Amino acid sequence: MAAVVVAAAAGAVVAFRPESADAQDPEIAVSRSACGTGWTDPKPGPQTFRLHNVGSVTAEVDLIDPATGVIYGEVEGLGPATTRPLQVNLGNGGYAFRCLPEDAGAIVGPTVRLSGGAERSGPGVAPVTHNDLLGPLKTYQQHVTAGLGELVANTGALKTAVHGGDRAASQAAWLTAHLTYERLGAAYDAFGDSDGALNGTADGLPGGTADPGFTGFHRLEQGLWHGEDLGALAAVADRLDTDARALQQSFGESQVDGNDLGLRAHEIMENTLQFELTGRTDYGSGTNLATARANLDGTRAVLDVLRPLLVPRYPDLSKVDTWLARTQSALDSAHRADGSWTPLDQLSRKDRQKLNADVGELTELLAPIAAIAEPRRVS
Repeated sequence: MAAVVVAAAAGAVVAFRPESADAQDPEIAVSRSACGTGWTDPKPGPQTFRLHNVGSVTAEVDLIDPATGVIYGEVEGLGPATTRPLQVNLGNGGYAFRCLPEDAGAIVGPTVRLSGGAERSGPGVAPVTHNDLLGPLKTYQQHVTAGLGELVANTGALKTAVHGGDRAASQAAWLTAHLTYERLGAAYDAFGDSDGALNGTADGLPGGTADPGFTGFHRLEQGLWHGEDLGALAAVADRLDTDARALQQSFGESQVDGNDLGLRAHEIMENTLQFELTGRTDYGSGTNLATARANLDGTRAVLDVLRPLLVPRYPDLSKVDTWLARTQSALDSAHRADGSWTPLDQLSRKDRQKLNADVGELTELLAPIAAIAEPRRVS
């Protein structure tokens, strides 16, 4: 249960600190029949509300501009007989609490108008609804469907190369297929167990890289770059191709969750920082920077479908684009003229620090998108 930061403008900064509640703070009543009563001394500036659920069901509570529906703060999962604090810094304007009890319609409390303080220097966040996400989800679903078709073609070519006994061709085909998969970043949850089968690592397996449960791209990478007999690897390539085709078939009956799009925009690059740029997922190919570049493409694909929703809601979107370009340039510089990629451990200390800093800054700028694009109830 938490309030999320939904705006970073001077007129509406919201935070959640459970330890900060004080008995002298105004207590705002929440129930299925009434909402927002108890705000008896309205004033602008920093303040804390104690949201108290006097009803019998769990509720969400938003602090909104009732004229526009823009949200300046929210608390989710406020249980019956529970009190949670909401800290805000409010500028001049109209505000009201909106309560959304489970299994009941929204209730908007009385409007309170504040004056004598700072003007709101920037917007809060207009809520994104499930209907707003229908178009982006459909577009992203089509993107993933096309990507899975490309993946199956590439794993088939990889299988053929391995069976043909050509290690160099197999390594090249492996990289092509692996990067195709890595570009499908926001769909992982929809892939279910297929993600582990196709792209899992040996971490946590009792037998490590020799464990029978170690399959997919990284198992094949381990063998191709450590001199394992190609005849023995044929079964691994066959399994990879079979799993890719099974995923293509099953994905047609599943759907990317609307909650995942905004979340993955941040998590793809967060995982890149944690796994690719530390070398934890390198099983011999030295292509972690190529994977990081594919992850960047995956992030762009998510942002492309969300952009119409983000443009009016996220003032720092232009900064995201700037750091996307900067990170792309840093990664592309590791792509050699012969098509190979500089291994991570061959980067100079300065270049590695710069790359980590670029990806880190981009990851921070992407973080608010999860909260902004989260689908919310408004009725």
